[in-house]
Amino acid sequence: MTEQTKFTQNPLVLLHGWGLNHQVWSQLLQALPKDLAVHTPDLPGFGLSPCPASYDLDSVLAVLADQIPDQSIVIGWSLGGLLAIALASRYPHKVKKLGLIASSPCFMAKDNWPGMQSRVMQQFAVQLQQDLALTVERFLAIQAMGSSTARQDIKLLKQAVLSVPLPSAFALQGGLELLASLDLRQEFAALTQSVFIILGRLDSLVPVAIAPLLQNLRPGLQLEILQRASHAPFISHQEEFVSLLSPHVSP
Repeated sequence: MTEQTKFTQNPLVLLHGWGLNHQVWSQLLQALPKDLAVHTPDLPGFGLSPCPASYDLDSVLAVLADQIPDQSIVIGWSLGGLLAIALASRYPHKVKKLGLIASSPCFMAKDNWPGMQSRVMQQFAVQLQQDLALTVERFLAIQAMGSSTARQDIKLLKQAVLSVPLPSAFALQGGLELLASLDLRQEFAALTQSVFIILGRLDSLVPVAIAPLLQNLRPGLQLEILQRASHAPFISHQEEFVSLLSPHVSP
């Protein structure tokens, strides 16, 4: 099989979360099957990706769509998952299958919908703008908790994530506003693609209590819960995570 054939048959796209960049996948990539054609674009305004003049959903999706091969398996973590839902809805030819990691079609708590409280998001925004590098380091440390090699994981992740430029305040604020304002539950329910979700039971940002509500929106949804994981199961419980992911991305 040629490289081009692999690219067209099995493109896998990983979209990172808010405040970080493509390097957050660095350790996971080493554990994935070698025959996968993996793409890890930076979200607009993060990492090496230029920031659009307007950080609205249409602008962000247009940038991502240009970077993603047609008929990809698109897997998004946290904010990346929210954008992946919108991408699957508005650019269906780009997304053959959708995967969500610790993500939700609606991040904020609403009537009968578990989610983040607005004050938590505001606190996080203030911390990031005061000292982004330190906040990223603390965030990574929290996400690596539960890993048997947590200290080494944190060290490697910090080196990787901070090896590329940190996002601008404009991109951080724009990403926050998307997290705070988007409610894609109707779009999520109407998707024609198959969808799978991996959640962490200990996640405080995307509460596991949304699981039955997601299944109500999409009967037959493939949903897995890692019992000892939090918001970044691909970091803290990589082996278990890969075992759950592999059936969805195998050729």
